[in-house]
Amino acid sequence: MWLQIRMYLLLAAMFGIVYALLVVVAGSYGVGGFFFYAILASVMLLIQYMIGPKMVEWSMKIRYVSEQEEPELHRIVSELSQKAGIKKPRVCISGVQVPNAFAFGRSISDGRVCVTSGIMNLLSKEELRAVLGHEISHLKNRDVMVITMLSVIPMICWYLAWSFMFSGGRNRDNTAMVGLVALVLYFITNLLVLYGSRIREYYADKGSVELGNQPHHLASALYKLVYGSARADRNALKQMEGYKAFFLNDPSRAANELREMKVIDSDMSGSVDQTELMNIRNKKINVSGTDKFMEMFSTHPNMLKRIKHLSELSG
Repeated sequence: MWLQIRMYLLLAAMFGIVYALLVVVAGSYGVGGFFFYAILASVMLLIQYMIGPKMVEWSMKIRYVSEQEEPELHRIVSELSQKAGIKKPRVCISGVQVPNAFAFGRSISDGRVCVTSGIMNLLSKEELRAVLGHEISHLKNRDVMVITMLSVIPMICWYLAWSFMFSGGRNRDNTAMVGLVALVLYFITNLLVLYGSRIREYYADKGSVELGNQPHHLASALYKLVYGSARADRNALKQMEGYKAFFLNDPSRAANELREMKVIDSDMSGSVDQTELMNIRNKKINVSGTDKFMEMFSTHPNMLKRIKHLSELSG
């Protein structure tokens, strides 16, 4: 319930900011300019939304696989999507060696679920099922559409800031002030979009559990993905930088997260079992000020906090 309240508050704050900008621009300089930038930002976002799947396919070296090629993968996706009450998404494999999984597409009916080649031999069947449940939940929750809708607001703020800060005219001082305010709001709304993305990750974790997956299986999968990403080639990680928002975890933070998460794997088995997850449930986790600050600029929650949340979902 608290996740839902936070998302509603975020949406209210974001659209409240847009409304405030509309009032300021309309009152001082006329509504025409605002609507021009709003329409321009919306058109650019629409283009990105329409061609996005093709860009992902190309950049992530995606190959769609048939049931004959990957029967187990198709079976899991089919069962989970049926439980979620959505159309079975297309199943594909990415040639990327960094272990991970993601969902993409323009809508639920256009959904695609992808695993990278690096994940196939890393996870157990139960862990893979929990990961795919997370991705199916992203599709069910329309997360692509939600984040796309939120992302248009920083774009509008940026265009307004650029226009008003460098425009001339008789009211140059007032115009520059509006531009400066818009620039500040651009940074604030960007942080709010990232915050919204982190909330969606918690939602998808919860959704995977609601689809029948055990929380410790997802926690164990996350631990293994962090470990696998920390050992991945640096150049491969750099190539994935622009697409890490799609992933189950943030590969660029994996090295730091691995050091934090060693406290969870008490028997050093390389996985997280039910007992280990319940142990973290009863502990107070310590996240450094630096990690809290870095989390503000990330699309994914701090991994220790995320595992703690999974422990609270455990029966």
